[in-house]
Amino acid sequence: MEGRRRIVGWGVLALWVIVIALAAPLAGKLGDVQRDRAVDYLPASADSTQVAKITEQLPGGDSTDLVLVYHRDGGLTPADKATAAREVAQVAAEHPLTSTPRPVPSQDGTTLLYAVSSTEPGTDEEARDALVKDIRATVTGEVGGPGALATDAGEVYESLDGPLLYTTVAVVAALLIVIYRSPFLWLVPLVAAGVADYLSMAVTYALHQGFDISVSGQSTGVMTILVFGAGTDYALLLVSRYREELRRTPRPYDAMVTALRGCGPAVLASSGTVALGMLCLLAADMNSSRGMGPTAAVGVLCALVAMTTLLPALLVVLGRRVFWPLIPAYGSEPKAARRSFFAAMGSSAGRRPLAVLLTGAVALAALALGALNLPGALKQQDSFTSTPEAVAAMKTLAAAYPEQGTQPISVVAPTAGAPRALRTALATEGVANAERGRSGNGWTEISVIAAHPPQSAAETATIRELRDALGDGVYVGGPSAEQLDLTDTNARDRNILVPLVLGVVLLILIVLLRSLVAPLILLAAVVAVWGAALGIGGLVFQSLFGFEGTDPGLALLSFVFLVALGVDYGIFLMHRMREECLNGTEPGAAALTALRTTGGVIASAGLVLAATFAVLVNMPMVQLAELGFVIAVGVLLDTFLVRTYLVTSASVLLGRKVWWPGPLARAPEPAVGQGPERTPVRV
Repeated sequence: MEGRRRIVGWGVLALWVIVIALAAPLAGKLGDVQRDRAVDYLPASADSTQVAKITEQLPGGDSTDLVLVYHRDGGLTPADKATAAREVAQVAAEHPLTSTPRPVPSQDGTTLLYAVSSTEPGTDEEARDALVKDIRATVTGEVGGPGALATDAGEVYESLDGPLLYTTVAVVAALLIVIYRSPFLWLVPLVAAGVADYLSMAVTYALHQGFDISVSGQSTGVMTILVFGAGTDYALLLVSRYREELRRTPRPYDAMVTALRGCGPAVLASSGTVALGMLCLLAADMNSSRGMGPTAAVGVLCALVAMTTLLPALLVVLGRRVFWPLIPAYGSEPKAARRSFFAAMGSSAGRRPLAVLLTGAVALAALALGALNLPGALKQQDSFTSTPEAVAAMKTLAAAYPEQGTQPISVVAPTAGAPRALRTALATEGVANAERGRSGNGWTEISVIAAHPPQSAAETATIRELRDALGDGVYVGGPSAEQLDLTDTNARDRNILVPLVLGVVLLILIVLLRSLVAPLILLAAVVAVWGAALGIGGLVFQSLFGFEGTDPGLALLSFVFLVALGVDYGIFLMHRMREECLNGTEPGAAALTALRTTGGVIASAGLVLAATFAVLVNMPMVQLAELGFVIAVGVLLDTFLVRTYLVTSASVLLGRKVWWPGPLARAPEPAVGQGPERTPVRV
C-alpha cells in the first residue's frame, strides 16, 4: 500500500515534468511581447494614444524623436559648434530624417540643441534601439528625447528580469532557512515556487496571444514577486500542518492527505480572494493596470496549483528525512514551547481591548496623514533611480533653456482643417511656436513648442488649453500629454475600482465567514493599513529615498494589492476563530486562541511576503520602488499591528456580535468552566 502511495507521488511529479516541457516554448517568448512605452500603458480613448496610432499611418510611419545636446559649462567654443554641425550632418547622411536639423542655441551660450526625427525604425522597438545606439556612437553630445528615453527605459526593464528573480529567490531562501532550521527543507518550497513562476510566464504569454492583454515590465515583475511571496505563504501553512500530522500519522502520504484537507480550504479561499481582487483591475481604463489584473491573478493561481500538488508530491516522495535534523517522528510530542510572542499580544488585547483598539486606530490615522506629504506626479526624467543618458540630456536642457519648451507637443488634425488648427495652436496661450509637418491618409501633423519646460504645471495647462481650443476630432499627444493622460486615467480608475474591489472582497468574505460584521472589520482594517502605508511613503519618499515624484498609479495598485493580500491573512485568522466558536469556545477566548495558534504562521508568511515586495525597492525604476515599499510596509503593519492587535481586540469587544447575523451570533453562551483557560490550544 505504501508503495502505491509513493507511486502516486512520483506520478504527480511526472505530470509536472510534462507540464513544464509544454510550457517552456511559451515562457521563453514572454519577453518578446513586453511593452513599456508610456503610450502602451494608456487606454485607446486617450488623445495621446490616438496621436500615436495616427502618426503610424503618416508617410514614413511612426517617428522616433530625439534631441542632440551639446554642452560646455564655460560656453561652447567655435570648435565645439563645428564638431556639432559635422556630426549632425553625418547623422542626416546615414539615416532618413523627416526634416533638416537646425541648431537652437541657449541664451547663455553653453548649450546647442538639435531636434532629430526619423521614421526609419517605424514601430519596431529593436530598430528604434539600434537607431539610438548608432546615433550615440556617432555624436559626442548627449542623445535625449522621447525615443532615447524609451530605449533607456527598455534597457532598464530588460535588466530587471535577472536581478529581480535572483534577489527574490535569495531573500525567500534565507527566510525559509531561518524559519525551518533545516539545511534541506527550505529548498522544496523554493523549487515549487520557481516552477510556478515558470508556468505563470507561459500562461501569461498564452493569454496575451489569445486575448491581447497588455504585458509590461511592471506587471511581469509584480507577478514574479506574487508567485514567490504568496506561494511561500501557502507552503508555510501546508508544511506546518503536515509536520503536525506526521507526529500523529505513521505514513507520510496519509499525513499529507490530512494536512491538505485541514488547511486546503483556507488556502483555496484566500488565494481565490486574492485572484478575484486582482481581476477587478480588468475594469481599469489603463492598459497597464488592466493587463496587471490577469497577470497577477495568474501568478497567484499558478502558485496555488504548485503548492497544493507539486509541493505535497515532493514532500511525500522525500519522506520525513527532509525535516532533518528536526524530524517529526510518529508518536512524538512537539517540544514544549515557552509563552509565545503572540500569546503575550493576545493577553494584552484581551485585558484592555478598547484601549488597544483606540490606540491602534489613532496611530494608523496619524500615519495616514503623511499621505498629504506625497510628492507631485512623477515626471519621465525622474522615473529612474539612476541617471541614463536620456535623463542627463533632459536635465541639461532644463538648466540651459529654463523658460522654453524643449520637447514638442504633437498635434494631429484632419488635413482639411489643418490650417485652422495651426492658427488656433499659434494663438493659444503658452505656445511659443507651431509648424506644420507630415500629411497623409487624411491627417496632418503639427509640431507645437510650449513656452514652458516639459511636464511643468504651465506646460500641462497649455496642453489642456490646446485640447479645449482645438475641439473634438483634433488630438494632442506627445510625451508630456502622455503623462497628463496617465494621471487623468488613473484618477478615473480609482473612482471606479476602489468601490468595486471593496464590494467584491466584501461579498467573498460574507460567503466565507457567514457574517456581515466580521467582513466589515477586516475591510476596515485593510483600508486603514493602506492609508497608513501610503502615509509612511509620503514621509520618506522624498526625504529618505530622494524620489522627486509619485507614480500616478501608486495609490490604486497599492490599494488593490494591500486589500487583497491583507484580507488573505484575515481569512486565516477569522477561519480559525470561527472554528473555535463552532467547537463551543466563548468568542473572546476564541479570538485569543486563534491568534496564539495562527499568529506564528501568519507572522512568518507576512515576513516572507513583505521581504519579497521589499526587493522592488532596490530596482532602478521609481514606480516599482514606490509600489514595493508601500506594499511591504503595509504587509508588516497588517501582520504585527492590525491583524494581531486591532482585529483581535475588536473581536473580543464585540463577542458574538462579530458573527452577526449568522447562527453563531445567536448561539448560547458556553457553560461555566469553558473559559479560555480550558480551551485546548494546538501549537
